[in-house]
Amino acid sequence: MNMEIFRQNILELIRRSSAFLPSDVESVINFQRMLEVSGSKANFALELVAQNIGLAKARSLPICQDTGTISFYFETPPGVDQLGLEDLCRDAVKQATARGYLRQNSVDSVNGTNTGDNLGPGSPVFHWEQTRDRHIQVRLILKGGGCENMSAQYSLPMEIQGKRVDRDLEGVRACILDAVWKAQGKGCGPGFLGVAIGGDRASGYDFATRQLLRLVADTSPDPVLAELEARIMKEANTLDIGPMGFSGKFTVGCCKVGKLNRLPASFFVSVAYMCWAYRRRGVVLDLNGDVVEWLYQGPHEFQHQENMPDLTLPAAEVVYLRTPLEETAIRRLKVGDVVLLDGVVFTGRDAVHKYLHDGGDLEVIRDGVIYHCGPVVLKQGGEYQVLAAGPTTSIREEPYQADIIKRFGIKAVIGKGGMGAKTQKACQDYGCVYLHAIGGAAQIYAQCVQRFLSVRLEQFGSPEAVWELEVRNFPAVVTIDSHGNNLQQVVTERSRELLASAL
Repeated sequence: MNMEIFRQNILELIRRSSAFLPSDVESVINFQRMLEVSGSKANFALELVAQNIGLAKARSLPICQDTGTISFYFETPPGVDQLGLEDLCRDAVKQATARGYLRQNSVDSVNGTNTGDNLGPGSPVFHWEQTRDRHIQVRLILKGGGCENMSAQYSLPMEIQGKRVDRDLEGVRACILDAVWKAQGKGCGPGFLGVAIGGDRASGYDFATRQLLRLVADTSPDPVLAELEARIMKEANTLDIGPMGFSGKFTVGCCKVGKLNRLPASFFVSVAYMCWAYRRRGVVLDLNGDVVEWLYQGPHEFQHQENMPDLTLPAAEVVYLRTPLEETAIRRLKVGDVVLLDGVVFTGRDAVHKYLHDGGDLEVIRDGVIYHCGPVVLKQGGEYQVLAAGPTTSIREEPYQADIIKRFGIKAVIGKGGMGAKTQKACQDYGCVYLHAIGGAAQIYAQCVQRFLSVRLEQFGSPEAVWELEVRNFPAVVTIDSHGNNLQQVVTERSRELLASAL
């Protein structure tokens, strides 16, 4: 094997997986986009998603800033040096991180240190299968943390939404629909589902994720499972959760169900939830490392340079905001308003929120705007460049956010997926709003960044540091206003009623 050829082809596989949404996924999104009501928040979200897909291709940069868990699935003939291939893949991952194809995402689970190169115990992840084929097949899934957190596992029998569900397909159906309902907009919906019936806790999750290697349009060869897949698609898309949890017709893009044998004492149902940025690609290589065939590739894809798309805001009545924000301007906003923000924002994720909640100081954010975001940032020519900058899931900051709003007089919090009752009350009490950015739209928001101003708390690692950024025409939707209203709460309760009816 030519090691350099193999390494370069794995590097190209990573680039394509990160920046180019597979055509089967993009086709579903584009079709469903046409079915949403014009002018609705669902349509607004999907229009920006479509533009972000084109922008990521043109710039060859991450569709979403959270490039997630890096999972390689190998099929190799007998005699192939798997340990050697792992080393070459690690080299390619390190190089891809340095180029900005991947965010620095590998963190020591005990001391919290970010390795900075996506390497470490369990990172990346390798799955191996030996075949009698004379070629090497490599598939790659990049699964972001937001959607991974919305994955779920159930042990039947149990109670779901007040109803006892048993060890049968009706019980499996209830588990899947409940997982969809719980995800709401937190996992960058619309979601794509991989499901495993049976196995143990570990094999169930693994097999559920493997279902995501299937094509969106395929159906299970088992007619019973194929019928269940179709039923889930129909029922999940009538829950009115919609893109980003804004309500709408497009909640789930596919449901792929597989089954494993189980122990008599166990009946697990495992749901692997994937976001709309459904990043998986593959390649077939010969034993020298040369490409035989690219997998999940559309006709004529990669045969021409992608053009930069014209970025246009979907039709909507817009409220213009500029920092520093006055409380009077905040109090005028109401749930459902579309805003365009100009001015300064400060990124802040899990480590920063805990640090501030525990008494740490960061006076620069006073009366400012916090953006739940871990951008992809590279230093190029002595200057920081923001390559991808979409929102992260906000609910993780719910234990801290209200205290930080009160303590620092925060006027706006930007994120995705909504927040809970404590944050909602703090917004009402202290004159703050929650602005829902479009999850996964990392290139849209990177284009909004006009200037890097400063970075603080770099000891937490690049994604967790506080990046001070000047933004322009930053689009978002008010989903928690300063009058006690919460759009996500309304959608959650309405979809709960629809789910209860379906069950």
